Amino acid sequence: MPEAARPARGDEIAVADQRVAAVRRVGAAGRRWRGAQLAGCAVLLAVAFTAGSVAVGAVRDGGTATVASAPAAVSPELLTGGDLDASITALQAHLRSQPRDFGGWATLGIAYVEQARTKGDPSRYPQAERALRRSLGLEPDNVQALAGRAALAAARHDFEDALNYADQALKQNPYSERALSSRIDALVELGRYDDAAKAADLADERRPGIPVFTRYAYVHELRGDVATARRVLEQALASATAPGDVAYVATALGQLAWNQGEYATALTHYARALAADDAYLPALEGRARAQAASGDRAAAIRGMEAVVARYPLPGPLVELGELYEARDAEGDRAKAGDQYALVDAWTALARAGGVNADLDTALAAADHGDKAEALRAARAEWARRHTVHTADALAWALHVNGRDEEALPYARRATAPGYRNAAFLYHRGVIEHAVGNEQQARTQLKAALDLSPGFSPLGAREARKTLEAAK
Repeated sequence: MPEAARPARGDEIAVADQRVAAVRRVGAAGRRWRGAQLAGCAVLLAVAFTAGSVAVGAVRDGGTATVASAPAAVSPELLTGGDLDASITALQAHLRSQPRDFGGWATLGIAYVEQARTKGDPSRYPQAERALRRSLGLEPDNVQALAGRAALAAARHDFEDALNYADQALKQNPYSERALSSRIDALVELGRYDDAAKAADLADERRPGIPVFTRYAYVHELRGDVATARRVLEQALASATAPGDVAYVATALGQLAWNQGEYATALTHYARALAADDAYLPALEGRARAQAASGDRAAAIRGMEAVVARYPLPGPLVELGELYEARDAEGDRAKAGDQYALVDAWTALARAGGVNADLDTALAAADHGDKAEALRAARAEWARRHTVHTADALAWALHVNGRDEEALPYARRATAPGYRNAAFLYHRGVIEHAVGNEQQARTQLKAALDLSPGFSPLGAREARKTLEAAK
C-alpha cells in the first residue's frame, strides 16, 4: 500500500483513542437500545477510522438539524462507490510501481477526499492530505494537487484555505473545473454570496458542465431565484448520460423541490435518481424525508433506518430520531435518544479527521443535546464565517439558551437574503414570539408552513402549536 494509504503511528494511536472514546459514549447512551441496530451503528462509526468503512452517504440540506453545503468539489461520475473504490485500488497498485508519479498521487488524494465525503469516512482526509503533499513535493504548483488541496480544505470546512488553494490552482490553469468549482463552494460557505455569483458566472463561461451547473443553481437558490435554479438543473439533467451524473442531478432537483414543499415532485426526482443508481444514498435519504413530509411515516422510518445503517452521520441520525419521537410508539423515545447519542460519536470521529464540526454540533445539540455546547459551537462557527446557515444556527442556539433578544438579529439575518428555507422561517417565528412580536411571529410561522408544511417531523408540529399560541 502506498505511504499515503497508511496512517502514521502517531495518527493510529490518536485515532484509536478517539474511536474508543466515541464508542464508549455510544454504549453508555444506548443501554436501552434493542441490541443489533445500535451496535451496528457504533461499529460503523468506529470503522470510519479504518480503511474498510462501508458507511456511504452525502451531506444534505433541509430539516432543522443540519446545514446546506454546496455540492462536492469533484466530478459527479466519481460518486458511484464501486467505481471509486476500484479506482483507488488501481491507483494504489500503480503508485507502488511508479512512486514518483505526481499526477497519480494527486488523483489518489482527490479520490480519498471523495471517498471521505460519500462514505462518511473522515479517516480518508489525513490520507488525502499526505497524498496531495506527496504530489506537490514531486511537482510543486501542479494544478491537480492544488485543486485537490482546495477540495480537501472545503471538505474539512476550512473555507479560507479552500479559497486560497483554488486561487493558486487557477493561476496555473484558469480553466480547471475542479478549482473553479471549489472556488464557488468556498465563497458560498464564507457567506460571500455576491462573489460566489460572479464566480459561478465565470465558471459557467469557462467550463460549462454538470459540476458547474449544480453550483450555479445552488447560488441562485440561495439568493431566492428558485426558477433559475430549477431551469439550470433541468438542463443539466437533460445533458446527463452517466448513471452517476443522472443520480447526482436528479437528487439535486429532488432537494430543490422538497425545499419548496413540492413533495410529489421531489419523490419523482428521487425515483429518477434511484433508477440510475438504486444504492445512491442521498436519493434514498431524500426519498425518506419526502415520504415523511407527505405523511407516509412508516415508509420514511424504514427508509431512514436503512440509510443510517450505512451512513450514521448527523443529518439522517437526527431525522430518524425525530421520526421516532413523532411516532411515539413504545420504546420510540429511547430509540430517538440513541440516534442523538450517535451524533456525538460522529463529531468526535470527524474532529479527529481534521473536520470542523461546529455547525453540525450546534444544530444537533440545540434541539437534542447540550444547549451550552450548542451555543459555544455556534459562536465559534459564526466567528469563522457569516452565512445564512451559521446565522440561523447561532440564532437558534441563543434561543434555546433563553437569550431571545440577542438571537433575533441573527434570525432576521438568516431570512434576509431570500433563501427559501422553512426551518429558518420557523426558527425566526419562534424567536419573534418569544420576544413578544406576535404579528411577526405569525407571519414567519405561517410562511414556514405555507412553504413546506412537512419540513421537519417535530418542527412542523411545534410551528403549528406556536402559531396557535401567537394568536
